[in-house]
Amino acid sequence: MMFWNGHGVSGWEWFAMSAGMILFWVLVITAAALLFRALDRPRERPRTSEGASAERLLAERFARGEIDEEEYRGRLAVLHSSGPSANP
Repeated sequence: MMFWNGHGVSGWEWFAMSAGMILFWVLVITAAALLFRALDRPRERPRTSEGASAERLLAERFARGEIDEEEYRGRLAVLHSSGPSANP
């Protein structure tokens, strides 16, 4: 006997097999796309030092207008005078 129910595959069985195959391929394609995106993600550049990072953040705040030129120059002078040895 070729089929379990003796007379062939019913409409619901065809539907279940088709839906299962579509779901299988959707999962395979999704997994491949996620893997590709994870491998294609640009690498983050390591920060050179805390001072450079602080200077960059200070410059961004100045560029956005959050601080004025006087405050920017004052804080920049503090960053340069403290140097990397000021961090505990």
